[in-house]
Amino acid sequence: QVQLVESGGGLVQLGGSLRLSCAASGNILRINAMGWYRQAPGKQRELVAAITSGSSTNYADSAKGRFTISRDNAKNTVYLQMDSLKPEDTAIYYCNAEGTVVLGTDWDYFGSWGQGTQVTVSS
Repeated sequence: QVQLVESGGGLVQLGGSLRLSCAASGNILRINAMGWYRQAPGKQRELVAAITSGSSTNYADSAKGRFTISRDNAKNTVYLQMDSLKPEDTAIYYCNAEGTVVLGTDWDYFGSWGQGTQVTVSS
């Protein structure tokens, strides 16, 4: 199926920046939407930002003006540039992708999650 590998998390101070990357691999026919979610301790996983194959974007209110999502369709990779980070941004960030895969002479839909990358913002 489809594997998603995230990178770019880490520890940063209040007001700092991080850039997350997520690369998809497998028998991919087409990736429609890609997105970033996060889950803080004791909280539910929530959408941070999403982007379609046509580069339409959607952001959580908490991310607007500070985070920028982008994608490289040729590399099946999505990025999340995070600026002006706050302690409340501390969470595990997960990549998600949805699309279609090749199965022999057929195809099927897929939806995959990455393993997550920790982002910690210190005050």
